[in-house]
Amino acid sequence: MAGNLSPYRLGKARELYNLFNVFNALSWTFLVGNVIVLFSLRLGASSTFIGSLSAVLYLAFIFLPVGRILARRFSVVKILSTAWILRAVCMTPILFVPFAFSSGRQDICLFLILFGVTLFHISRGIGLIGNNPILSSLSSGPDRGSYMTQIQIINSAVGMFAGFVIAILLGGDPPLFTYILIIAAGIGSGIFSGLLMGRIPEPEMEDKIEGKNFFKIFREALSQSSVKHFIFILILVALVSGVSRIFITVYSREIFAQSDGMVSLYAVFGGLGVLMVGLVIRFLVDRIGAKPIFSVCVIIGLVSLIPVVFVPVSWGDNFTTITLFLAFLFFLMNFGWLGTEGVMQTYFMGLIPPNKMMDMGMVYFLCFGIAGAGGSMLSGIFLDTATAVTGSAILSFRILYIILIGLGVLILFLMRKLIPLGALPFMGALEVMFSFRDLRAISLLDKLNKTSDSTREEAILGALHGTPSTLSTSGLLARAKSPRLSIRMESIRAIDALPALNDDVVKALMDDIISNPYTTAYRSARTLGNHRVFAANALLRELAISGDYMLAGEAIIALAKLRDKAFMSQAEKLILETDNPRLKIAGAEALGLYGSAEFLPALLNLLRAADPPPYLKDEVVLAMSSILKVEKKFYPLLVRYIAEGFTASNTLALDEAEAAYESYMTLYGRKSSRKHEDKKNQALTALREHAMSLCQAVSGYVKNLDGSEFHQWIITLPEEQTNDMVKKTLSDAVMNEELVSIPGLRLLIVHWAAQELKHWTSQGAGSRG
Repeated sequence: MAGNLSPYRLGKARELYNLFNVFNALSWTFLVGNVIVLFSLRLGASSTFIGSLSAVLYLAFIFLPVGRILARRFSVVKILSTAWILRAVCMTPILFVPFAFSSGRQDICLFLILFGVTLFHISRGIGLIGNNPILSSLSSGPDRGSYMTQIQIINSAVGMFAGFVIAILLGGDPPLFTYILIIAAGIGSGIFSGLLMGRIPEPEMEDKIEGKNFFKIFREALSQSSVKHFIFILILVALVSGVSRIFITVYSREIFAQSDGMVSLYAVFGGLGVLMVGLVIRFLVDRIGAKPIFSVCVIIGLVSLIPVVFVPVSWGDNFTTITLFLAFLFFLMNFGWLGTEGVMQTYFMGLIPPNKMMDMGMVYFLCFGIAGAGGSMLSGIFLDTATAVTGSAILSFRILYIILIGLGVLILFLMRKLIPLGALPFMGALEVMFSFRDLRAISLLDKLNKTSDSTREEAILGALHGTPSTLSTSGLLARAKSPRLSIRMESIRAIDALPALNDDVVKALMDDIISNPYTTAYRSARTLGNHRVFAANALLRELAISGDYMLAGEAIIALAKLRDKAFMSQAEKLILETDNPRLKIAGAEALGLYGSAEFLPALLNLLRAADPPPYLKDEVVLAMSSILKVEKKFYPLLVRYIAEGFTASNTLALDEAEAAYESYMTLYGRKSSRKHEDKKNQALTALREHAMSLCQAVSGYVKNLDGSEFHQWIITLPEEQTNDMVKKTLSDAVMNEELVSIPGLRLLIVHWAAQELKHWTSQGAGSRG
């Protein structure tokens, strides 16, 4: 049974099924595609006859119960294979049409066509009982939607090729014998496709196919509200899709007098539409779900109906205009409605459990067939009657398509209550469809699923890190269990870049920090902190004293990002007591993230320690800049100092002081009147004194390592301007011999003082104004 096939055997079965679809599509296009409609019109068929011919296609589904009865004794593969061979053979009566035509019996010609097509679809209806179980079993797995759409793409591509061949053969005014050659080729390819089907593995079925009453099966389906609602939508889609597409051929030929060759060429563009929608669905369906794509296809199909109502007949006078219009109309209509039919079947297979697929599949096709048949038959009669009454064929078509538009709007209204089946909401799906980032992420995930090279996997995961999208979550979680460490690391790194984490990701990360110390645990802890996962607080506190110092360091940083105030004092104690350089650096970063001025003394103590680890001084200075709220502007200054060397620190510090002084002078100027005005205001007087003395105080501090004047400058800053803890700590620091010898710290304190003066200046200017 296909459900138990190994991946290799499933792959071989899919290859065989793909080949079957190639010849099946050839057979369908050559036998009952547009060619049979054109052949009938060539023989003088009316719209009623065309409607009947189209109805036969759908009425074939009435014979599905016969297939189910046979399935009690024979395998569904055997039934489908035999039925496919017989349906091709059933078209042989049409080969005798030229003989009837030569004797002037048009009625016999049309009877042979209707008879052959009827037998074709009866046999097809019996065989279809095995279609859904076989397709469901071969498309099992996470790529169900994309594989089912791949089948549609194969059918579309082959149909386009066959349609193009037909367009060439029917160009000009072809003899009837040309149609016979096409039909004969269709019979041959149909027989071969049936033989190929016989080699497909038998699908997994219900344990026992019981002889259920047909009406009991229907009652079972309709007893489920979700299935009943879907069936009603299915009926409407079958009606609108079948009628709109079959009569657009008649519309092209009767209203705009297009030749058989041109109509066949338009059918090629219709096939291109089916191919394009198949590619779109295959790309998106497994990522955003079937329901939103279902809705989009219905909207496009609905839009495709509108031109038929409004386009004037006069367009037919211009060859270029009418050719482009009809080519686009065929493309859009097939893109919308055949895309709807394809994704509708994908949705149905997600809605129905595999062990109910045969019975529910029979209900699916019967409802689809009855709706399509009734719609086609009634539409054909309507067109002939309306044309006879109004005397205008174009008016009849416009009325018909207005009715179809109304039904399309009803479909959209009803689709709102369809079960999502895990799909994204409609607006969310639209955002994905128009988001380059999400589309690129989907493309990368497809590449990731196809690659078996770990180096290539790692590169793609790196690209996914640069293209964060929640659509990649499941794929990244799967790679986070890879046997290769580098793949697991890259997966968690890419997860960290996601805009949000769902519950499954959070659980996986928390499991990882428990189960995988010394490997990926620290990376997971970092991700939990970056995404503010407060549920991880308790676990991170335990791991802050882990023997895995990388994990412990990331846990400390994560707790700081989570603003875990209960851990603040413990974090300070840990970094002061540990000798591990990584933990000291992590602890310094954590204290900076907490942002509390009470941690400044502890950070200065780290700088006083003998032989501090490399980069610890820089990390401490950056942590202090974060507490002092000047990190964004100070960081590039520190980077420049490190790049240019020790001598640059003095120059940069003096530049900072001078820039702050210039800011003051820009606002208050040099005029004595301004000075006189400043004296009237004690606050502005203090501001002026600090501005005038900053450069001299800084010069003594950085050039002579004498912080006495700078100490006084800091300590006399107004209380409302600066935190007392900050003033006391920094004023003491500029007087401490050990600390004053650290260039990075000197640069930070001068930068902070300059920023304080600039802020004070702007506030003073505001109050003055």
